[in-house]
Amino acid sequence: MSEPSAPASVPALPFDSPAPPEVGRFDRRYANRAMLLLAGLVIVVLYIEAMLTPSLPSIAAQFNVSEAQVSLVLAVYLVSGCALAPIIGKLGDIYGKKRVLVYVLIIYAVSVSVTGFSPNFAFLVAARTVQGIGLGIFPLAMTLVREEFPRELVPRSQGLLSGMFGVGLAISLPLGAFISNGYGWQVTYHTAIPFVVLLTVLSAIVLRESRYRRPQAKVDYIGATGLGCSLALIVLGLSLAPSWGWAAVGTWTLMGLGIAILIPVGLYERWATEPILNYRMLKERNLMVTNLVVTLTGLGYFLALQAMTFRFQSPPGSGFSYSIFSTGVALVPFAIAQLIFAPLAGHFVSRTGIRPMVFLGSTVGCIGFVLAALSNSPASLMVSEFVASAGLAIAIASIINLMVLTVEPKDLSLATALNTVFRLVGSSVGAPIAGTIMTTYAISVTTPGGSISVPSPLAYEIIFAIAAVSFVLIAVLAIFAREMLGRRRNVSHILTTDSRDSASPAVASISAEGP
Repeated sequence: MSEPSAPASVPALPFDSPAPPEVGRFDRRYANRAMLLLAGLVIVVLYIEAMLTPSLPSIAAQFNVSEAQVSLVLAVYLVSGCALAPIIGKLGDIYGKKRVLVYVLIIYAVSVSVTGFSPNFAFLVAARTVQGIGLGIFPLAMTLVREEFPRELVPRSQGLLSGMFGVGLAISLPLGAFISNGYGWQVTYHTAIPFVVLLTVLSAIVLRESRYRRPQAKVDYIGATGLGCSLALIVLGLSLAPSWGWAAVGTWTLMGLGIAILIPVGLYERWATEPILNYRMLKERNLMVTNLVVTLTGLGYFLALQAMTFRFQSPPGSGFSYSIFSTGVALVPFAIAQLIFAPLAGHFVSRTGIRPMVFLGSTVGCIGFVLAALSNSPASLMVSEFVASAGLAIAIASIINLMVLTVEPKDLSLATALNTVFRLVGSSVGAPIAGTIMTTYAISVTTPGGSISVPSPLAYEIIFAIAAVSFVLIAVLAIFAREMLGRRRNVSHILTTDSRDSASPAVASISAEGP
């Protein structure tokens, strides 16, 4: 498909290249097509990953493995995603986001296609490990959106893209549970194959190459390998802690090795020419705030989602005795709130500023989690999950602009990938904390099959209270952010930022107050 207004492949721009187009002067038709395609990628990837969770017990039974072993199916995906995300981001900055995205999609499509045909558990774990490369899709997609849309429309586009996370969850939770219950977990993968293949082909045909590339730069393979191994060990230890036990030697050995590796890697990266662990980038105030905020949102999100899932399915005395499918339907309000409020936040953040929207999101999210702690019926829990998810959507859709509008385009893929790592680390911490609390504060209830141990109501209250506190901390962190949007943004900072890159905040931010 040819484009009348621009070639299919845009050459890499030099460091002093023209700023991105202004509103009314950019290729709106192409930008909308690219946005639609990238949104489809987010939906499909989230569907594929969320649909597997309800099937873990049946996978364990099929392959005759324990609960601790089957947890590897989820853990290895996060581990490989954490290890590969910074490398994928750096490669995107060097060779072009579209090119790297297409290669990532090809590998992801192959791994998704074979996972459903896994003949044994080892093959399934290996396929899921390769599948973790899919986590590199999100930072590349967000960076491509940043390059195609004028600065004034970036918050809206990022809000729409964030809203697609809600669509993916809304589809995967009930549909994945329905297919898994009726036809088996393998069929959930089979149904996803055509969509992944189609989106891979369309990405190769429709998307244009990045405006900003650095082909002369080198990949920091030593730093990337060390950082990847360190993150992999830490996340693996966190993911397996609920199964192995927090006091287990294996748990602390994995996390200890990961931390031990990170020390020499950190020292080496201080002298690297093109460090993948970029201290200058990580120490930048807005990036530090963004990374800490997404860590806390990942923590709160996984704490709450796991607690809600267990409470809906637990027997009376602890929960509401929902089936797996009914639980998936009951969690749809969580997804719908994402779909509604993320685009709304993207629409209003240009006018209000980022910090006020983050304050609003953290306040709403905190209220939602407090309501969840006080809920004593399915209806009240569904209302609280909607409120909490609305706050989460507003905070995330707003805070991401802090990073996107601060980082120079030449480093944006790496910055977004590192931001993804922080979010994954928060998620990896949240899930085992929830599992540990539910195991520690358990009660015995009588069912037709006998007496079983389930989480107590106090366990849920503690989990939701921790999630509420995490959102209070988000509000505190927002105080330290340097405003990049709205009428109160720091103009003095904008005028003194490095002006060598005309697409950086130094030039791009001197524009209208917003649409």
